[in-house]
Amino acid sequence: MYNRRRKKVVQTELKFVEFDVPMCTRLRADNRWIRLSELIPWDEFEQEYATNFSDQGNEALPFRVALGSLIVKEQLGLPDRETVDAIAENPYIQVFLGYHTFLEDAPFDPSLMVHFRKRIPQELLLRMNERIALGLKKSDAAQDKKEDGKNQGDGPNDPGPSGKLIIDATCAPEDMKYPTDIGLLNDAREVTERIIDMLWGKLPTAKKSACKKPRTYRLKARQAFLNVIRQKKPRFSVIRKGIRKQINYCARNLETVKRLVIKGASLQSIDLPLYRKLLVASEVLRQQRELLRLPKNAIRHIDDRIVSISKPHVRPIVRGKAAAPVEFGAKISAAVIDGMFFLDRHSWDAYNECNDLQQQAERFKERTGHYPESIHADKIYQTRENRAWCKKKNIRLSGPKLGRPIEDIEVLKSQKKQQRQDEIDRIEIEGKFGVGKRRFSLDRIMMKLRATSEHAAALIFMMINLNKILRDLLLSIFKMLVTTQVELRPFHCNRSI
Repeated sequence: MYNRRRKKVVQTELKFVEFDVPMCTRLRADNRWIRLSELIPWDEFEQEYATNFSDQGNEALPFRVALGSLIVKEQLGLPDRETVDAIAENPYIQVFLGYHTFLEDAPFDPSLMVHFRKRIPQELLLRMNERIALGLKKSDAAQDKKEDGKNQGDGPNDPGPSGKLIIDATCAPEDMKYPTDIGLLNDAREVTERIIDMLWGKLPTAKKSACKKPRTYRLKARQAFLNVIRQKKPRFSVIRKGIRKQINYCARNLETVKRLVIKGASLQSIDLPLYRKLLVASEVLRQQRELLRLPKNAIRHIDDRIVSISKPHVRPIVRGKAAAPVEFGAKISAAVIDGMFFLDRHSWDAYNECNDLQQQAERFKERTGHYPESIHADKIYQTRENRAWCKKKNIRLSGPKLGRPIEDIEVLKSQKKQQRQDEIDRIEIEGKFGVGKRRFSLDRIMMKLRATSEHAAALIFMMINLNKILRDLLLSIFKMLVTTQVELRPFHCNRSI
């Protein structure tokens, strides 16, 4: 510790607390991790996961360890390094991962968590979610029926519509700073400056002595950038002037990169992530030049607009919410069937979710074998095309009917009562989104790559279903114990001090 009087650090002796660790004690079978391990069909996807590896090299970790560690991370809300530490410290988690003996050391390095996300794609997690949510027996029956061709068409043997389908869309924002045009150009300029330094260092000594190192004016460019962003409310002319300067600096650096390549420097000498950023920087420069040509009052729109140098796949999603009118991430369409949460569409580009209603109804039929009796959605789904399609399929779409208001008071009251009940039923999917964004990390995806971000979104949907199934299972066990209990002993609390 630090001694204030002596003004130096004094070494203190470490003390160990006496604690008896009964390593031979049996683990409880009703623990949440052991219950959770029984809900996941590990063996069914082991062979598919094994296709990522070859026969050469070290033996790979099994699918249960890979997916189980990712589930532990999402369930506990820990980073990768602390997740591995939790696995090494908790015997119940090791049983969840499939180990039969307690491991005192970490079973793998935390860097392998990134490879786990890459080897388990989104499509595999979506199929696992379908398997878990619909049940093993229901999934087998639906698969056999699909292979026989009995569920094709609307023949007389098809069952009638039944059940509820609740649909909605939301955005899964990425962990990134709010993008601005001048900020993107500044990031692109810094990338080109790093590449110029690396290419100049790779040139032969003879060519270096024949000429000087190209100038980048990075100090002046940085100061010009700071002069704009440090202003609280800069004028449009000031922002436009700052953008023009950053465009000129960035274009000059790209020309310098071309000259260095002509002199003998190779772009293969730089690492692949930095080379990708170079391609993104050149595309950002092209887009910003087009936006600079637009007049002041014009709509500043461009297709496939890049908003991040490190995440070029992210697009702006206009949601119109009060807290965040524009969100930066992936737009997802989801459905709730009998309390289970399904991810039907995951897109990095903005789209109108009303076009997904018919496809989601068809997915409902694939999962259950029949169309839903009612579809609960907000106003954006209640288009004339969707109303006509639902009427053709004998499906009731929530929301008020078109046409003149009904004069019959009793019928009007019944319609309002039905609309109120439809809104109450639709709240369930809003609650699912709230669980994903508050309990899990759907509100802030921390992954950097496109594939890992898609994996994280699909994993959250599966975690929501697993927690619901586990909660219902524990609740049913508790109710069974309460009903079978013959005599309840009162609990006496001794309040004496």
